[in-house]
Amino acid sequence: MTPRAPHRLARLACALVILVLLSVAILWLVLRGSLPQYEGTVQTDALSASVAVERDTLGTATLRAQNRRDLVWALGYVHAQERFFEMDLMRRQPAGELAELFGPRVLAADREARKHRMRVRASSMLKELPLEQRELLDAYRDGVNEGLDALTTNSFPYLLLGLKPLPWRSEDSLLVIGAMYFTLKEASDVRELAFSTLRDALPPAAFRFLSAKGGKWDAPLLGPPLAWPDIPPASELDLRKLDPGLMLPVDTHSPDEYVDDILGSNSFAVAGSLAGGAALVANDMHLELRVPNIWFRTRFIYPHPQRPGETSDITGASLPGTPAITVGSNRHVAWSFTNSYGDLIDWVRIMRDPDDPLRYRTADGWKRIEVHREVLRVRGAADETLEVQETEWGPIAATDHDGTPLAFAWTAHQPGSMDIKLTELEQVESVDQAIVIVRTAGIPAQNFIVGDRTGRTAWTIAGRLPARGKEYNPRLPSDWSAPGTGWNGWLDPALYPTIIDPIDQRLWTANARTVEGLMLERLGDGGFDLGARAKQIRDSLYQHDYFTPATMLAIQLDDRALFLARWRQLLEQTLERTEAAPWRTEMQEALKDWDGHASTDSAAYRVVRAFRQEVVNGVLRGFEAVVREKYPEFELPPLNQAEHAVWKLIEERPPHLLLPVHADWDDLLGKCAHRVAERFRRQPGGIAARTWGERNTARIRHPFSQALPLFIGKWLDMPGDELAGDSKMPRVQGPAFGASNRFAVAPGDEESGYFEMPGGQSGHPLSPYYGSGHEDWVTGRLTPFLPGPSEQTLHLLPASKKPS
Repeated sequence: MTPRAPHRLARLACALVILVLLSVAILWLVLRGSLPQYEGTVQTDALSASVAVERDTLGTATLRAQNRRDLVWALGYVHAQERFFEMDLMRRQPAGELAELFGPRVLAADREARKHRMRVRASSMLKELPLEQRELLDAYRDGVNEGLDALTTNSFPYLLLGLKPLPWRSEDSLLVIGAMYFTLKEASDVRELAFSTLRDALPPAAFRFLSAKGGKWDAPLLGPPLAWPDIPPASELDLRKLDPGLMLPVDTHSPDEYVDDILGSNSFAVAGSLAGGAALVANDMHLELRVPNIWFRTRFIYPHPQRPGETSDITGASLPGTPAITVGSNRHVAWSFTNSYGDLIDWVRIMRDPDDPLRYRTADGWKRIEVHREVLRVRGAADETLEVQETEWGPIAATDHDGTPLAFAWTAHQPGSMDIKLTELEQVESVDQAIVIVRTAGIPAQNFIVGDRTGRTAWTIAGRLPARGKEYNPRLPSDWSAPGTGWNGWLDPALYPTIIDPIDQRLWTANARTVEGLMLERLGDGGFDLGARAKQIRDSLYQHDYFTPATMLAIQLDDRALFLARWRQLLEQTLERTEAAPWRTEMQEALKDWDGHASTDSAAYRVVRAFRQEVVNGVLRGFEAVVREKYPEFELPPLNQAEHAVWKLIEERPPHLLLPVHADWDDLLGKCAHRVAERFRRQPGGIAARTWGERNTARIRHPFSQALPLFIGKWLDMPGDELAGDSKMPRVQGPAFGASNRFAVAPGDEESGYFEMPGGQSGHPLSPYYGSGHEDWVTGRLTPFLPGPSEQTLHLLPASKKPS
């Protein structure tokens, strides 16, 4: 090496360091160019009067306007600057347009979505909306596009993609509502399809045993728990005669997988007589968690449109992409939602003309199938054309077990299924007014719990319900070509299931069955949750005679493992009957730390939970194997009520429903415990180190974090906190699933309420509101419902008005 070589290397190193620093500085400046504007003045031709946008320490946006139209424009402006990329994903997902951004890797999802032709439907529904709604959507659209244009540079996801965002259209807000249909109810109803195959392959008693609607865990608002059917006799079904080769491998499922858990939410309320005057409403909506959060903390303040001198004041969570506060309180009424799991989808058997496959039979005679050719734009690859065959009931999207084509009848397809009628909740002053509005709202059918400042409460269904004929079974694919079969428009709102001012002054919903009889018939069963959460919430409500917001929060954060108590006892009994072995000793030692909660440091909770999962799989796989004799590719769908069937078998232990690989029921249970033990023992530290917190560690990520270098990705994601709670208890919590918000409020006393939210307010990583409030959500610390003092204010002014 020459004497000058070290100096050259040093200069080269310095140059590289300078280059890296310059690159970081340029990147920082580019990112800063896409930061929302939080202070100062913006002038626009779009406003008739000034609007102030205030941010508190969490970034909650308080919009103060002189009229509703200007406020909606400003909301669009704010949403676009904070969340446009997320809004873009929300409109593209139901429309089947994600491949335009991400290329061929998401093409399969686009194919599934595009068969519903949601953009065409949204455009058609937009034209049919009342003038007032169209004007609000147009104002929101204009605000979104001006807010987007006001950014100096495109937001960082578009910089990474090398693309420019497309302008917002009025129909896009309806597509965002359409995205919630996709989120809250699978757009491919595998349950009903599987039920058709189950019914065809199983004896009647076995089908009834697997497909029943409820049992001892039920906690409806009306009616008793349902009785689970009797065990099918050996004369109908004998699993001991099965060919073992029909069974799927026993290790198909990890013991940490969910097997019967669903998207859902908790909502409950108490009358004012139990809460000091006004009703008290609590809600935590459970969704996939992400960065930023799906909801946006928002407050509207503007003159009351019908009462001069009075002010409208609405606080809650808005959904970026739409001009409404979805849940919240308006000083008179507070409202909340949970997914109803009503039956909103039917599969229709299509009877084709044997001489012309593009003709099919209807109640009005033969009709032609409409053939649409949808073009899917694919970034970096050739476009693809998808043929969609459409019937009067919906697109042909599957085949029945016998090969008959099936059309997909879904409320989301029907005219009137998407609108912004929920904006009218801003002005309601009683539970009666609120109920009238929501029954005809264009949203997915939801449980709606509402309370007002006079102390009254009510429950009903928000969103449209189909009016069904009585000539078919809506739980199975059916032929609708006979007169009177199928759907006959929307159910009359006067016939909706409704409970007003319940005698016990308490209401609760948690995605389980809520009613019985005719009410249940009109709502239908779209796959209700088991009821363990609803029961735990109900029982907690009856343990108190007086409620405050803190009482409601304690119920929301209840992580007691009441559902698993009997499974823990069963596991202990199973281990006692098992031959002595090191794995058994380790399992028994792990069970000693059971504290009755889904605690992060508990190995016992995780062991018991995994044991239950393993037993459920082990018991149900015999029924699955019977079906596979006739349909070799069959797999059981989610059976949300399977707990009732499995536990009944464990209690009664019928030998004919035991697979031939097991000597007796103790053998089945022992093998399940052994498999769980060995899976956990193979991991570092063995069973004792397999705490629930290790499994239930937050993975709340930004959509781009996994595509970036690790150190950047971790910067974009929320911390990997260990989280208490699980699915069969009020504190629903998984690594990337849980309460997307958590609040309780009494209308008229919003100052005493709270509102917690994961994932933060802003979608920009340099924003002071990126991840804001997340730690409060993790710890369950009370965050005020109303915004705090304003820290930054943006003034939006009409172009003719000079800044003061």
